[in-house]
Amino acid sequence: MTKKNKHRQDTVLTHAGLTPWDHHGIVNPPVYHASTILSPSVAALKQRNATRWNKDVYSYGRSGTPTTRALEDAVAELEGGYGSIATSSGLAAVTLALTAHLKAGDHLLMIDSAYGPTRTFSDGILDRFGVRTTYYDPLVGGGIAALVEDDTRVIYMESPGSLTFEVQDVPAIAAVARTRGITTMLDNTWATPLFLKPLALGVDVSIHAATKYIVGHSDAMLGLAVCADERTYVRLKSCANEIGHSAAPDDVYLATRGLRTLAVRLKQHQENALTIARWLQSRPEVVRVMYPALEDDPGHAIWKRDFTGASGLLGMVLRPSPQDALAAMLDGMTLFPMGYCWGGYCSLAVPSDPARLRTATAWTAPGPVVRLHIGLEDPLDLIEDLERGFERLNAAAAA
Repeated sequence: MTKKNKHRQDTVLTHAGLTPWDHHGIVNPPVYHASTILSPSVAALKQRNATRWNKDVYSYGRSGTPTTRALEDAVAELEGGYGSIATSSGLAAVTLALTAHLKAGDHLLMIDSAYGPTRTFSDGILDRFGVRTTYYDPLVGGGIAALVEDDTRVIYMESPGSLTFEVQDVPAIAAVARTRGITTMLDNTWATPLFLKPLALGVDVSIHAATKYIVGHSDAMLGLAVCADERTYVRLKSCANEIGHSAAPDDVYLATRGLRTLAVRLKQHQENALTIARWLQSRPEVVRVMYPALEDDPGHAIWKRDFTGASGLLGMVLRPSPQDALAAMLDGMTLFPMGYCWGGYCSLAVPSDPARLRTATAWTAPGPVVRLHIGLEDPLDLIEDLERGFERLNAAAAA
């Protein structure tokens, strides 16, 4: 219904990936529940196998169906990529991208503020298979050149970090990588395909936990790896087939449906998050609010240069307080239940300890860290809930 790069982003978001005339005029792509895909002849069967990496060829349900392609095409168009690959979770997209590009003896440069399970995969499975990982300062920028070794094959980024929200100088890092023939990857879940275009900044693979903002309703698990060019796409697609990655058709359908409202949801998430963040800055219990859209955030200048918006995920560093006082605050929240996912319509809170996930840089915040996802509730109600939480925190700390 649209041609690539012909329309503005919100229009692409509404129509990308739709092929109603292939489905009797039905607007939304139907859900194909399929394992076996038949061929009418030996010649056709061989042709399917020979061209199985083509995006319009379907050879087996695990490799995708028209339901899968609708989402993959839409997200690739939004990011300006050649193609994308859907997986069963965000972590599956991370591990697919890394596995496709690393082998025994290779060296990986991994951001020190990486999503916890990404770090676990690097320290566990990749290490067991002979891949060395060096963690680097999220703020290193072009200085990453000093960390590159002869066998460095991948530089992995996450901007902003999902716990501590450092914003990376992606173009500077990508430029270093390109001169050395190193593949770059970036976890783009926080910004979504709408607020950051990593491929335009020189990144080779943009990764999403589509479970979060793309699905948007906390009811499906999905990952996406968006590839800048055909060579990278075929490499990931063939690796996904060899390992057995796939995405469930109903989850893909829910992600495609969620994608259509992503722009309007993100506008509200951002508006609510800014309201909450600025209010938190006025609280005596809060040492610092970590949210790049705030003018005094350390990453604001790069965020303003490279991003077009901010999502609803932020963090706050509290003044030193006993653990039981923090528990009293969080246990009594009514609109901020505790949960590790984010990106859905409801708000969430979770205590975190970034120090245990850092090796290249020290985390020296004076007090506990709480990560908040700001949902679509009325921000005044959220503020009232947080205010009552601070009252419990103070009462428990004084007891």
